[in-house]
Amino acid sequence: MLGMKFLKTIYYIFIAFVVIIALLLISSAFPIPGNFKAMTVLSGSMEPAIKMGSVVIVKPMDDYKIGDIITFGKTKTPTTHRIHDIRITEGSPSYATKGDANDTPDTKEILQRDIIGKVLFSVPYAGYVVTFAQKPIGFMLIIVVPVTFIIYDEFRKVWKEIKKIRTKKKDKEQDEEIQDNKDEIDELKKEIDELRKGSDIE
Repeated sequence: MLGMKFLKTIYYIFIAFVVIIALLLISSAFPIPGNFKAMTVLSGSMEPAIKMGSVVIVKPMDDYKIGDIITFGKTKTPTTHRIHDIRITEGSPSYATKGDANDTPDTKEILQRDIIGKVLFSVPYAGYVVTFAQKPIGFMLIIVVPVTFIIYDEFRKVWKEIKKIRTKKKDKEQDEEIQDNKDEIDELKKEIDELRKGSDIE
């Protein structure tokens, strides 16, 4: 009994893992409602605050402050660093950034339009799984195969319930048939008894 509970727990954890990875895959490709976005950190420049391979959830803000961790850049691989200093030029802010693990600030200052968003939180090492899942073989192993297994398992449970209902229905029909036969036998017995009584009177 304990073994079955353990297996069920593992099964539900597995399902939750597949769902989370699927959501991270979707959110990395499309904006999440509320203008959130999931990004993968590919370097260790923000360690120990953000581990290499983490997934960060970012959201655009109207205002950024020194100390905020932001994701910026319009390239295929944006950068996630902390705001080290802010300089106002003609009323527009420009931001000097620096990775926590780096000795010096980044050489190029960035403008607000280059900022994708502020990092709200990170999921350590999830980026490795997301990156692997974005490849055809990874997508098959992490998403398609588990989802197929889950669908098959749910279908098996449904089919088992259908068979159980059919068996109950069949048993009920058999019970009703047996009861009908018993009633007929009782009727026949009564008729025989009545015939016997009639013959005894004569």
